Amino acid sequence: QVQLVESGGGLVQAGGSLRLSCAASGIIGRINSMGWYRQPPGKQRDLVATISSGRSTNYADSVKGRFTISRDNAKNTVYLQMDSLKPEDTAVYYCNAKGSSYRDYDTWGQGTQVTVSS
Repeated sequence: QVQLVESGGGLVQAGGSLRLSCAASGIIGRINSMGWYRQPPGKQRDLVATISSGRSTNYADSVKGRFTISRDNAKNTVYLQMDSLKPEDTAVYYCNAKGSSYRDYDTWGQGTQVTVSS
């Protein structure tokens, strides 16, 4: 029904920047919340940032002031601008969308690897 495709991951040196994108397609209906989560090796998946349809944002304390989430409702796309990257930001980053079409959904992307070298 709803598919999410992430792009923009890669390898970057500490202090560098990356921009992740996530585009939703399919029977989208109304997307209420979009967000980014990350899972470091051997650890659980945790919240990075979320943004509502009204563009209210929420960030994990560890990324406040360095990461910026935004969305283009016309394109059903969410972005994550990551600046001042640190080695501890290394993880697989997953996009998430919550919304409703003919039924409610809570959908995940396949993940994109972000590696920050020291």
